[in-house]
Order: sequence, then C-alpha cells, then structure tokens
Amino acid sequence: MINKRVDLTPSQIEHLKTLVTGAVSTNETILDQHGRDESAIPPVRPSAVVMPHSTEEVSSVLKYCNSEKIPVVAFGAGSSLEGHVLPLFGGISLDLTEMNKIIEIRPDDLLVRVEPGVHRMALNEKLASNGLFFSVDPGADATLGGMASTGAAGTTTVRYGSMRDNVLAMTAVMADGTVIKTGRETRKLSAGYDLTRLLVGSEGTLAVITELTLRVFGIPEKMAAAIVRFPTLSDGVTAATAIVRSGISIARCEFLDAKCIKNVNAHDGLNLSEMPTLFFEFHGSPQGVAEDAQSVRDIVEEFGGSDFEWTVDEGARRKLWQARHNAYWAGIAAHPGKRAVSTDAAVPLSKLSDAVQTAEQILSKHPYPFSILGHVADANFHCFIVTDPANPKELEDVRDITHEITMKMIEMGGTCTGEHGIGSGKIEALVEETGAPAVSIMKLIKQTLDPNNILNPGKVFN
Repeated sequence: MINKRVDLTPSQIEHLKTLVTGAVSTNETILDQHGRDESAIPPVRPSAVVMPHSTEEVSSVLKYCNSEKIPVVAFGAGSSLEGHVLPLFGGISLDLTEMNKIIEIRPDDLLVRVEPGVHRMALNEKLASNGLFFSVDPGADATLGGMASTGAAGTTTVRYGSMRDNVLAMTAVMADGTVIKTGRETRKLSAGYDLTRLLVGSEGTLAVITELTLRVFGIPEKMAAAIVRFPTLSDGVTAATAIVRSGISIARCEFLDAKCIKNVNAHDGLNLSEMPTLFFEFHGSPQGVAEDAQSVRDIVEEFGGSDFEWTVDEGARRKLWQARHNAYWAGIAAHPGKRAVSTDAAVPLSKLSDAVQTAEQILSKHPYPFSILGHVADANFHCFIVTDPANPKELEDVRDITHEITMKMIEMGGTCTGEHGIGSGKIEALVEETGAPAVSIMKLIKQTLDPNNILNPGKVFN
C-alpha cells in the first residue's frame, strides 16, 4: 500500500525506458511541469515522466509499476483545479499527450474514437469539416482523457450533458496492466454493470483511459448569443432559474458578477457594462433561435434585466464566449503575481439564488479579492478567490473559506463539486456529502481494482 513518497532507483528508470517508445525524462524542467496543475495546491515533483505511445505500452508500464509498487499519476493538459495530477507520493507521471490520434470519425453514427491525449479544440477543428462538434466545453483546452477522468462539464451542459453523458465506450488499463473495454457504440446499453461511468470521473484512481468513443452532434443551423444586465447578483440568478423552468431550449446560460465583467473587459478588450450579467447562447433554426431569444428577453425583464442584446453574427458570438472562457485568466491578469483558488459547487435549482448569496456573504467577510460566475442554468457556480503564493498562511485561510462555502452548499442539498472533482482538495467534503458508509464502498472498489494503491494515491479519499 502506497502511504509514503516513492523515489525511483536508476535501475527502475532504465527499465521503464525499455517499456515505451516515447521519452522517460528526469529533466528538472519536465518534472516541474508535471508537478503542478491550475490549483493553488503546492507543487510536488514526480521522480520521472513517462510518455507511452500505445495501450500496450501503458499496460507494460502499469504491470511493472504494480509489481514494484511505484505510484502512477496520469497526466494530460495539467488544467485540473483540485490537485488531480499532483504526484503526492512521487513515482511517475504518465504523460498521455503523445497518444493524440483521432482514430475514427463516423458521421452516420454521430460518434468519434480518440486517444486520450487529443485536445478538445483540435478535435472540434477536425469534426467541423464533417459538420459535427463535440459538445463538452469546460473552457480550458483540456485533453479528452483528462476530461473523462475528472467527469468534466462546462458551459454547454444544460443542453448537451457532461462527459458522463457523452462517453459511450472506452479502453482502459487496470493497475495490474489488464486491458479492458467498456461500453458499446450504441446510444442505449443495459448489459451488466456500467463500468464506463464508474471510470468516468474516477480521477485516475481506478484505471488509465487509453481510448474513448464519444458522442458528437451536428453543428446547429444557426447559433446566436445574447447578454443582459441585472442590478444584483440575486436578480440575475433568479432570472436564469426561471428561464430553465420555462423549458426554453438554451444551449448555454452563464452568469458573471460585476468583478468578472471588469476583468474580462480589461483582458479581452471589451466594453461591457460592469454589472452582474447573464450570457446566453441559442442553437437551432433561424426562426427557432429568434423565438427563443425573444422568450428569454420577456422573462429577464420581469426580474429587472436591462440592455438585452443579441446577435447572430458569428464573430461577435465567438468573441463573447471567448471572453467568458478567459474569465479565469482575466482574474489572474488583474492581480499580477497572484494565484487563484477556483472552487465549484452545485445545488438544487430552487436553491441557487440563496446559495450564491450565501457564498457572497461568506467571501465578503474576508480580505481576499473574489468573484462569482458559473453555469447557472444547471445550478453549478464557481467562486474565484485570489491569493498570494508567497504567503502560505493566505492559502490556509482560503482553504478554510472554501470549506465553509462547501459545507453550506451540502447543507442545502447540493454537492461539493459539480465538475471540478474531489482531487486532494475536497476529501473531507466528500465524506460529509455522501456519508462514511458510501465512502467505505468506494474504498472497497478501489481496493479491489487497485490493491497496491498505485493509481493516483491520495486523491478522492485518504
């Protein structure tokens, strides 16, 4: 059982080099790149970075590491936010980015097969020539393997679902090197235990994903974007929930507070009014898009929404949503030299307005700059809190603040994370949310599939 740091011996490193056709690196710069993600959790270096090129090579590496009890942490883009890719117990970082083939696009079946190192944006560039797109959009240009491992979601979840809804099948390598295939290339499946969804969102603790079959969609005939401003955060959130209840088929519905708008204006050269703002996107026929936009306009006016603007201009739509995706980086740019903790939670739709107000009240009691934004159409929101990396005491304070917010969300019947995952940052919250008996079942699954605890130890639970 892995419970302390493991540093590889020179002979172990040399043996790993015989197992892969890619690089096995101990270069300090490479180790540093693989020892951190976008969380504010302190970096931890692996002993080596191993870059396989095939499922067979991954299998050989895991079989060897299992026999030697060497920790293995799968690595993609490093864009996770809860410390998922940090090698807390040393060992190897298994970098899958050179497994980046788009294996097959099947327009008639609306599916695509990819290796785990394919990036989301590269996939959509390729799919576009077939009139298709992959819908899950977490903002970052993450790898598909990493998105599956963390159960990623994002701005389009309200219309198209999360990774749990869009992974049809996969190839995965278990801790002992056994290769399994889960799921089928079908939209419905009722055969046996759902191993695909067990592995989606398991954060690399149960297996390493080496191939994915993903659901894709036809590019809509027309897409339009809209924005509307509100006097208060609460008014905007309440309007968003009313729109969802109305049954209007929105593709995206995002909320940014006034601080977020100020930051994206500076970062992306926009000139939006610095007020709490809802961003919308509509997909469908030209007539349907226009009708949906008008219906939304009617609803938001009831909640104090003003300056409603909408456009079908593709350049303007892309610019608006690129600004939304850059909100994290805009917040960083507004505070040079600082890092940020970005935490997420989700609550029942009826509790969203109260949840956002509660988070704002808690954050306002402390001196740290913050902003609130999120995918309010599916009642998932994010708190962005700025901290000084040179002052560890600040990070401790911010962790206490995020824990307080998380506990309040759980009290409201919500979840400690709608899409970021548990990682090493929300282990206590998972116990609070699910209860110790449920966590015990998870631990039994982990023990059965990975008895030596080599796969991403220290994540999801202790």
